[in-house]
Amino acid sequence: MVRDSDVRSFVTGLGLPGIVDIHVHFMPDAVLRKVWAYFDNARVNYGLDWPVQYRFDEEERVRLLRSFGVIRYAPLAYPHRPGMAEWLNEWTRDFAGRNADAVLAATFFPEPGVGTYLAEALDAGARCVKAHVQIGGYDPRTSELDGAWGMLAEAGVPVVVHCGHGPLRGAFTGLDIFDEVLRRHPNLAIVLAHAGMPDFDVAFDLVSRYRNVYVDTTMVGVDFGAPVPEHFPALLARHPDRVVLGTDFPNIPYEYAHQIEVIAEWAARDERLGPEFLRAVLHDTPAKLLGF
Repeated sequence: MVRDSDVRSFVTGLGLPGIVDIHVHFMPDAVLRKVWAYFDNARVNYGLDWPVQYRFDEEERVRLLRSFGVIRYAPLAYPHRPGMAEWLNEWTRDFAGRNADAVLAATFFPEPGVGTYLAEALDAGARCVKAHVQIGGYDPRTSELDGAWGMLAEAGVPVVVHCGHGPLRGAFTGLDIFDEVLRRHPNLAIVLAHAGMPDFDVAFDLVSRYRNVYVDTTMVGVDFGAPVPEHFPALLARHPDRVVLGTDFPNIPYEYAHQIEVIAEWAARDERLGPEFLRAVLHDTPAKLLGF
């Protein structure tokens, strides 16, 4: 399987009804254009080219996910400054209302009123929350967010958190920093975006220590950027039920199928994984985490 056209039949062959992707991005057009402009300048920003594979309008991007066999996905948006999160939550609520395959997602930022609008999002049925420590440039340990983390822990709603150093270090990135949040709120349901890249061993240590910490596969092991260590399948085998599919669609610089192919290669390399692991990652575990 090397092309997008192969994904649906591959998933069907596993006996699955479809794919559940916990890490895709849908945003207001003006915001997404700025994201794409950043990737267009990736040679300066990251030191390598980053051609966005799925630079299409919203309707076409939704259609493409369905064509891959994606039956549920979390449309993640995130703020980079105060005053954005509540507006993004309103936009995402409208998007989920227009697209039945999208679960209702939300985001937040350390600012006055964060507890109010986050509570409103949860009351409206948000099943997934995005926190982007790197882009937001904020300290997740700040007292301004303590109530928000506590609310999310009580609600049991998973938070996809980009808190690792990849692809660039931020002012408050690092799994050691986020570990301090988990110590205060050990029941938080956390999905470490990009499996905590590049600190994979540390990420799986957190998975071992906290019963509600997961990793997602977003851009992990693909033929782009940082490689994974040789023992990565063995890390997966430690907690195969705490790994969920994430892809970063549409902003990836390769076909969607490539991420699925990489996960299948991991499953084949360790006898403790295999087809059961594939079914769990591509559907069962993220479906359970998102509550359906």
